[in-house]
Amino acid sequence: MTKRFFRTNLKVLGRAAAVATVSTIALSACQSANVGEVLHQGYVVDQETLNLVPVGSSREQVLLSLGTPSTTATFDNEVFYYISQTRKRPVAFMKPQLVDQSILAVYFDKEGTVSQLAHYTLKDGKVFDTLSRTTPTGGKETSFLGQLLTGPGAGKGAAQNLFKNFGNQ
Repeated sequence: MTKRFFRTNLKVLGRAAAVATVSTIALSACQSANVGEVLHQGYVVDQETLNLVPVGSSREQVLLSLGTPSTTATFDNEVFYYISQTRKRPVAFMKPQLVDQSILAVYFDKEGTVSQLAHYTLKDGKVFDTLSRTTPTGGKETSFLGQLLTGPGAGKGAAQNLFKNFGNQ
């Protein structure tokens, strides 16, 4: 009976070891094979292409070398923006997370030649909420009553008179 008991236990242990080995190999294969995906969006500027548009280049030369910009700005002088982003997601159905962002800004002077090149990264940007349409401001938040008591003008005087008269009743 003891021989039979040991044979049965050896078979169970052998099967458990085989299952553990197969599991380890399968998990390491999943980890070594990059299951997630990396998404590149926008225009990625390399150094060779950037050397084709030094300061003093014309607008046409910039368009021929770098192509159409992602967006432009025309406040004081014209600016071309070339934007690229890198996003990663571990599984295809998950929302991609922003990993890297690069913005090449080409500034033009009034004559239409390149006056400055600037490179902005994810560290240079500020995160703000576009859905709530609110902009955080500095300073302190006070209540309506607090504004009446500390504010300048007739409101402060009226509030002080109100409380002065309130105490005399």
